[in-house]
Amino acid sequence: MPLSNKNSSLQLHNITHCPKNDNFKYPLYSIVFSIVFMVGLITNVAAMYIFTCTLKLRNETTTYMMNLVVSDLLFVLTLPLRVFYFIQQNWPFGSLLCQLSVSLFYTNMYGSILFLTCISVDRFLAIVHPFRSRGLRTKRNAKIVCAAVWVLVLSGSLPTGFMLNSTNKQKNNTIACFENFSSNQWKSHLSKVVIFIETVGFLIPLILNVVCSAMVLQTLRRPQTVSQGGKLNKKKILRMIIVHLSIFCFCFIPYNVNLVFYSLVRTKILEGCAAESVVRTIYPIALCIAVSNCCFDPIVYYFTSETIQNSIKRKSQMNRSFDNDITFYAMPHVNTLTA
Repeated sequence: MPLSNKNSSLQLHNITHCPKNDNFKYPLYSIVFSIVFMVGLITNVAAMYIFTCTLKLRNETTTYMMNLVVSDLLFVLTLPLRVFYFIQQNWPFGSLLCQLSVSLFYTNMYGSILFLTCISVDRFLAIVHPFRSRGLRTKRNAKIVCAAVWVLVLSGSLPTGFMLNSTNKQKNNTIACFENFSSNQWKSHLSKVVIFIETVGFLIPLILNVVCSAMVLQTLRRPQTVSQGGKLNKKKILRMIIVHLSIFCFCFIPYNVNLVFYSLVRTKILEGCAAESVVRTIYPIALCIAVSNCCFDPIVYYFTSETIQNSIKRKSQMNRSFDNDITFYAMPHVNTLTA
């Protein structure tokens, strides 16, 4: 009996204190974050210049995209600090900058998700309900929606970054930034944050993106949506939807799904060294993919901006020969608001 108790205690100890095997994450983070910084900075600065200086005709869609650019740039500018930390495995910049960089990470990720969702919903309204959505799809309303998104995202990201002691001293006298939280911290605070951001910041937007895209595709298949130049526009819209959904799913699904399991492991709901090893191995890879959204967002801008400009030109040409045939009028209007 004593031997059995001893073995049980040993097994419990091994389950509770599993060895970490994720040291590969530091060189991986250093390389990926450096690439994201360079590519993301160049492409998003270029996008901001285009939206503010080159694109003369703006609508509600460009309002969402400009806010997405701001979100990306704020995060990209913190990446050099993160790269230094991953190389040195020491954070010498103080607790405030650690908290700020963490807050901007979550602001960017879930801000990107929500702004991409706004673009998807806007496209849905423009194509599926082009006439009924006229009063809703205005630049003023778009600005109100963007303000609401910022409030929602900051209400989740700022407490995550600033309410916890984000820096802690390690055994080798180095400072860790937003790492190695205890199980108690996960159970008392971080698990609640994960539930909030996963529900509001990921699950609901994912459903909206999929449903809106499916309904747009269903609408485009109807014969009555065909008019002059309709086939060309359908191809552009289809390509835009594929790019949009591909970027959304590729960047955000791996991280957010793994974050749920990571939270379950850290709160001891999901136990076992095998599960913890898998989750800890996948987490850095999923995080790098999520961070790369800063580089992929400009692809959305490219396809959307191309559609906006071509649609505006087409509307201007058709307005010259406008008649009272409502069928002829509807398609240019839909095309103008497809992005």
